[in-house]
Amino acid sequence: QVQLVESGGGLVQAGGSLRLSCEASGRTFSRNAMGWFRQGPGKERDLVAGISGSGNRSQYVNYAKGRFTISRDHGKNTVDLQMNSLKPEDTGVYYCGVYQRDIYYGPIDYWGQGTQVTVSS
Repeated sequence: QVQLVESGGGLVQAGGSLRLSCEASGRTFSRNAMGWFRQGPGKERDLVAGISGSGNRSQYVNYAKGRFTISRDHGKNTVDLQMNSLKPEDTGVYYCGVYQRDIYYGPIDYWGQGTQVTVSS
């Protein structure tokens, strides 16, 4: 049974940092792209950053460029999101997801349960 478990969320002041981690169990995903997604209050869940199966390629939405870094560790079966210079508008529930293929769009096969990030002004 595949499980994705996120951790690392919390309350932080604007300008602070958080590191989110997503640990997968049940199988490995070296051939699948993975991503971190954000769902703000009353908003849809959108991709924040994606990383290829190999970990050699990544992609970010504009507001994450220069502030967030996605990485993955195949040995630990984890994908992390380092978030720096956080802003109140970064508040939301952050989810990790596994794409069906090694591309940053299309169906998501697995979702984590989400971790809350709250940035105070």
